[in-house]
Amino acid sequence: MTNLKLFSGLNDKVFIKTMLMIALPVMLQSFTTSLLNLIDTVMVGKLGEIEIAAVGIANQYFFFFNMLLIGICGGCSVFIAQYWGKRDLTNIKRILGIGILSIAASAFVFAVIGFFYAENIISIFSNDSIVIKSGSRYLKVAVFSYAFTGMTFLYSFSLRSIGKATQPLVINLIALAINIILNYILIFGKLGAPALGVAGAATATLVARIIEMTILLISIYALKSPLAGKIRELTDISTSYFKSTYRTILPVVLNDLCWGLASLVYIAVYGRMGTQAVASIQICNTVNNLFMVVAFGLSNAAAVMIGNSIGEDDMEKTKSYAKNLVATSILASIILGLILAISSPYILNFFNISSQVRSSAQIILYMISVVFFIRVLGIMLIVGILRGGGDATRALIIEGFTMWFIGVPLILAGAFLWKLPVHLVYALAIFEEIFKCAISLFRLKSGKWINNLT
Repeated sequence: MTNLKLFSGLNDKVFIKTMLMIALPVMLQSFTTSLLNLIDTVMVGKLGEIEIAAVGIANQYFFFFNMLLIGICGGCSVFIAQYWGKRDLTNIKRILGIGILSIAASAFVFAVIGFFYAENIISIFSNDSIVIKSGSRYLKVAVFSYAFTGMTFLYSFSLRSIGKATQPLVINLIALAINIILNYILIFGKLGAPALGVAGAATATLVARIIEMTILLISIYALKSPLAGKIRELTDISTSYFKSTYRTILPVVLNDLCWGLASLVYIAVYGRMGTQAVASIQICNTVNNLFMVVAFGLSNAAAVMIGNSIGEDDMEKTKSYAKNLVATSILASIILGLILAISSPYILNFFNISSQVRSSAQIILYMISVVFFIRVLGIMLIVGILRGGGDATRALIIEGFTMWFIGVPLILAGAFLWKLPVHLVYALAIFEEIFKCAISLFRLKSGKWINNLT
């Protein structure tokens, strides 16, 4: 699949239409979420570099919880996509019930730990006492939003798996608008409200997440969606059924946790390199995520399309989808990488940062633009095709090996052994993504990734 034949399937109108119906709403939702994060960072950035670093570090705790959420929701959506291919509504609701129980338990544990040990958590990533104090104020409020975020994630993933990607998008847009307005009011003390600073940003997020989850659930039950299960339907789960489904869900969860934990190691390393290094990385990650919406949209579309086709027992369609999705991700990511390289100097003008932070951030953004197609293709292969095909265990092995045996050792050596500047340490981490992409392509070519879980 390395020659021009790779792109020959992109004139398949049915494939393009099916992909865009799922991918575009997810892209737009991911874009608006990333745009909110960018606006958040810019607003908090008006308070100073310390506040940027504090919120960025505090959000690393949510990032780890977020990886757990994506693992649980991604694992459940693999089943829901395949069951939807068979139109098995009974088992869709059972899987949804498993997801609800898993998220409720996870959110409770993370909220308790985050609230009572906020300063200890922040101190893992920074030894700056002001950053620790500011970050802990943010985290103690933000943890109360985790359960609401988790439920929204689960139902959004599930709606996409049955081809209803627009519904969560519309509700997400409403919540994001509320979030931005409340940010402005609570961070800076507008319209008579107190100026809460970083705590105001966390409060705005909490209120927006509560509203988003409430509207989403009301819409699901009011429209009598296939996901609108009664309590007895959601809890009709035997021990054997739970164990059998978790054989697939658990590797997906471990995959995302493994990736998330390694990413936290990265942030902890940057944190030990100084507040300016953290600020540079926080800005670059925010901008990168804004451009990564294509990867999120395409990989979500891939998981749903691959899962549905396997549930229909149409293996030829499955293989054709995989080939076309790889081609689409390569073309789209090359274009976006060029746009990122051209626009990055102008994007950095929005941030109130020192010349040193700006210089490091600019170099990193150029590096991101060069390897952007590799990053997008890796996500497509791992999160979209392999997971959608039920090959979660192999995806876990590939992700775990490349992160912990290539990425983490290189970044630790670069920061503490070779004493490199932050942009060169970041460059070392890119080797992990190159190896991950190459190994995943070999797995795809083998054809052993197709597994009917239903």
